[in-house]
Amino acid sequence: MFNPMQLKALMKNLKTKQINAKRVVFELDDKKLIIENPQIIEMEFANQKTYQIIGNAKEESDISEEDIKLLSEKANVSLEEAKKALKETNGDLAEALLKLTKT
Repeated sequence: MFNPMQLKALMKNLKTKQINAKRVVFELDDKKLIIENPQIIEMEFANQKTYQIIGNAKEESDISEEDIKLLSEKANVSLEEAKKALKETNGDLAEALLKLTKT
């Protein structure tokens, strides 16, 4: 553990600054996490930068053009309708097809 004097000396070397951003996007393997209007703090110590991001994240799944075309053909709907259905079902083709073909 650090004593108060050591901690004070370390804090003197810590540089922080606020970063203005409209959004932060984390691209994961199967989806994206999007933070709109985040609060970002950059901290630098010993030539290492660390970022603290504060905000509410929403998830967005990656939907391929192939899936959109396939769903459009199978459900006999426009590409826009197919894309919307896939977004609403988080990319689940079967669920989107059921949703579009229900009468």
